[in-house]
Amino acid sequence: MRSTPRRRATSTGALIAAAALIAVGVQAGTATATPGSDNSAVPAYAGVDQGSLAKQLSPSQRAELIREADATKAATAKDLGLGSQEKLVVRDVIQDNDGTTHTRYERTFAGLPVLGGDLIVKESKAGATQAVTKASKVTSSRLKAVDLKADIAPAKAEKQALGLAKADGSKKTEADRAPRKVVWMAQGQPKLAFETVVGGLQHDGTPNELHVVTDAATGEKLYEWQGVENGTGNTQYNGQVTLGTAPSYTLTDTGRGNHKTYNLNHGSSGTGTLFTNSTDVWGNGNPSNAETAGADAHYGAAETWDYYKNVHGRTGIRGDGVGAYSRVHYGNAYVNAFWQDSCFCMTYGDGEGNVKPLTSLDVAAHEMSHGVTAATANLVYSGESGGLNEATSDIFAAGVEFYSNTSEDPGDYLVGEKIDINGDGTPLRYMDKPSKDGASKDAWYSGIGNIDVHYSSGPANHFFYLLSEGSGAKVINGVSYDSPTSDGLPVTGIGRDKAEQIWFKALTTKFTSTTNYAAARTGTLAVAGELYGTTSAEYKAVGDAWAAINVGTRDGGTPNPGGKVFENKTTVAIPDRGAAVTSSVNVTGVTGKAPSTLQVGVDITHTYRGDLVIDLVAPDGTSYRLKNSGFDSADDVKETYTVDASSETANGTWKLKVQDVYSGDTGKINSVKLTF
Repeated sequence: MRSTPRRRATSTGALIAAAALIAVGVQAGTATATPGSDNSAVPAYAGVDQGSLAKQLSPSQRAELIREADATKAATAKDLGLGSQEKLVVRDVIQDNDGTTHTRYERTFAGLPVLGGDLIVKESKAGATQAVTKASKVTSSRLKAVDLKADIAPAKAEKQALGLAKADGSKKTEADRAPRKVVWMAQGQPKLAFETVVGGLQHDGTPNELHVVTDAATGEKLYEWQGVENGTGNTQYNGQVTLGTAPSYTLTDTGRGNHKTYNLNHGSSGTGTLFTNSTDVWGNGNPSNAETAGADAHYGAAETWDYYKNVHGRTGIRGDGVGAYSRVHYGNAYVNAFWQDSCFCMTYGDGEGNVKPLTSLDVAAHEMSHGVTAATANLVYSGESGGLNEATSDIFAAGVEFYSNTSEDPGDYLVGEKIDINGDGTPLRYMDKPSKDGASKDAWYSGIGNIDVHYSSGPANHFFYLLSEGSGAKVINGVSYDSPTSDGLPVTGIGRDKAEQIWFKALTTKFTSTTNYAAARTGTLAVAGELYGTTSAEYKAVGDAWAAINVGTRDGGTPNPGGKVFENKTTVAIPDRGAAVTSSVNVTGVTGKAPSTLQVGVDITHTYRGDLVIDLVAPDGTSYRLKNSGFDSADDVKETYTVDASSETANGTWKLKVQDVYSGDTGKINSVKLTF
């Protein structure tokens, strides 16, 4: 522990609350989870820099670090150059073994929450700032210019939010609370806005927490996201296990933050009834016994607690030693499970016919991991950050399964393989080749932020599998995998343990609420460098695994060596919030059609890339979207995009079209390169 006179800063608008396992509601070995068995040290792996691993902090140690940060947050804000009306709110502190701290802050402006204003400060043991990672690179001078007078009434924002919820099929729709004034800084120019949270139920019976952000000047919708992310126990999925219970025979795990498991008895609100028994034997392995699902959920919570504590040094979901709670038997034949940060709880339906409860080990770990994400990076549950949020839960669900090593449910890279949602014995998702589920994507592409987060999670799941196990065919724990790569080149895995450590450290010390795939690559590479060095096999494997899902290139090289290259290096100015501009490339001498893997190298200098919409326009005028504006808080665009242009004639004039759709930033096209 240490005490320093200065700390630096991070800020986060409370952008998400929870998450569901699936996109929509669709259709005996022995293991132990004994209280007190989770006291081993955080493991260290070969070649790792021990000092860069997270220290296992007790709740009181973490609380003391937070108190220190809170005591110096005003000085931190001044050091960061924040304006006089900007204040910092400490969210979390992670400390490494060498004394390095990573402090997250939320931000307020004139007393209003700043959504998308979060940042992380990395500080040495001596108190020197080493790095600052911001969710938005909007400057304080632009924030200072925000007009704090609303031109529309809160009721107008509420009406808009209710209408959007009803259009999505919401039932019993009503505002959960009065719209609150916020500053919206997650996209483009900061604006005064209203945030409305709509309650009631979603179309499939899931609780509704739809957040709608409305421009307080124009009444225009700026953004929306869903806040609900979708003793001895004789369990249905894990066989006979040892559960942590209270001496009074209730499902209260006194060794793990007093985690409790409740029976909703097919209700859809409230806490339900705490499972109580006259003995310490729970359930009989059959879904007709109400205690069976309770035993599965209780065991899953215990194993997840132990995994985070023993593998990552985190005591409880928030790191504060407090257990969440579980609710089973939600609704009637409800085919889903979800985490809600607002109640700090997991909830499980009983599945089709009320005989397939969604209480398997990986589902429990998935839901609790949404809570860890909410307490750390707080990845907004929409767009690319939403896909990364979902993937994080799948990644750590796999980690918990392998950690638990239950003979009835051994570790695998399948998601929901026990709950049979599809009715044919197939899993919900596949990490080695996500597209096998018929909807998830194997690799990143420019429009992936526009699809459901449960499917845009595919590339990150694929990245994790490749980083852990490598590409190609193999059998692990009796399951056959065959993982492809988008660039056709092999990836050598570094082992699941190292991959988990890299992802967890990136989540807790590099990712912010607006992190997208490109920023996730940057964050994980930074972590691999800290843990293993930038010349290590681990660092190279991280870069290769990202390139294998079309995020970045291998060793900075071109993804398609040997192809015909056409380039325009003429500089074109991009007007601030003006008309679109183009840079043309004349292609000649290529026979037939363009390839399905046309590489588009873009080099743009810009002070805020989140303002930019970028398209590739084919000779016949067909437009291919490369990048949308939005959650993209970085400078410049220096990326290679892959476009399926196989329907286009190769020869002719191709154009890179760029438009700045928000005011306050400037830039220029430096070059565009097409590789056929």
